[in-house]
Amino acid sequence: MVSLCTILKPLSPVSPFVKHHNLRNRNALFTHHTPNSTNSLLSKRAGSVAHKKHTFMAVHDTPVQVESSWGIPLTEGLVVRKKCAFWERSWTSWDVSKLVMFVGLHLLSLSAPVYFSWAAFRLFLWLAVIIGFCITLSYHRNLSHRSFDLPKWLEYLFAYGGVLSFQGDPIEWVSNHRYHHKHCDTQLDPHSPTQGFWFSHMTWIFDTGSILKKNVNDLVRQPFYRFLQRTFLLHLMAFATLLYICGGMPFLVWGIGVATTVRLHGTFLVNSVCHIWGKRAWNTPDFSKNNWWAAIITLGEGWHNNHHAFEFSARHGLEWWQLDVTWYLIRFLEAIGLATNVKLPSQAQKKRMALV
Repeated sequence: MVSLCTILKPLSPVSPFVKHHNLRNRNALFTHHTPNSTNSLLSKRAGSVAHKKHTFMAVHDTPVQVESSWGIPLTEGLVVRKKCAFWERSWTSWDVSKLVMFVGLHLLSLSAPVYFSWAAFRLFLWLAVIIGFCITLSYHRNLSHRSFDLPKWLEYLFAYGGVLSFQGDPIEWVSNHRYHHKHCDTQLDPHSPTQGFWFSHMTWIFDTGSILKKNVNDLVRQPFYRFLQRTFLLHLMAFATLLYICGGMPFLVWGIGVATTVRLHGTFLVNSVCHIWGKRAWNTPDFSKNNWWAAIITLGEGWHNNHHAFEFSARHGLEWWQLDVTWYLIRFLEAIGLATNVKLPSQAQKKRMALV
């Protein structure tokens, strides 16, 4: 029987906005160097243009080759079946632990009607939003892309909130995301829709051996992040225990089960839906899309084509009408002097990335 993981013979041409290039030709044309620079796409030094408090910069990556086999329904993109999240690979103990945790959280959330209380429901709302900000503001825009700087005490506070999201420690999360941008929508992408919708949405998280964490030296050098990586599960157990002590099973079910499940799938929407359905505003070499309803659910992360065009930008909703709640919080932190070196794309850089 032919393996499901075998790459099928191409049946149709590649989408017109994806060109064939050798992987070795992938490079950044405009980059920025800061003391906290990362090993992501922002890897080569060049100038930046200062404007008031913001730093303007641009990164434009040349496309890499995208092998295609069959089309995703209702999309411009094409997919490749190569990775297998469950079959034909070895499972590590951490893979199994993640699967057990993932299934357990969903089963716990199913008991929500039985343990409903208004106090537990309010707890769910607060935790979904507050810890959601810790993912979008801290894990994503601050740690992964260094879109702005925070005082260390505040950076660590937000990062610790991200740990309580059950989405992994900062080193793991940031490493996966930087690989995503470096190899977006290719076989090397940790969660690309070119491997199928459900792979990009969630099954990729059960293959922890697919990523080599060699692109997060800026975090690995800091003892705080190494400590969180070593003790990740202990913090989750302590958090669950605290909620149970404070409110019994209703707090545990709604604060851990429901809130975590909602946050997980909100984050997963960006990986899956925002690379399949929506509109393209910029000439990016990938399948990223802007999706307004995903932006509402994910506190502004749904303006994903904007993000892939200007991954360094602290603001994803670049138009006035594009709701980006995470940006509003960053702007507030900047106004009170806590967020500094906030990066935004300039008009000249937008013109270079425009579709026409």
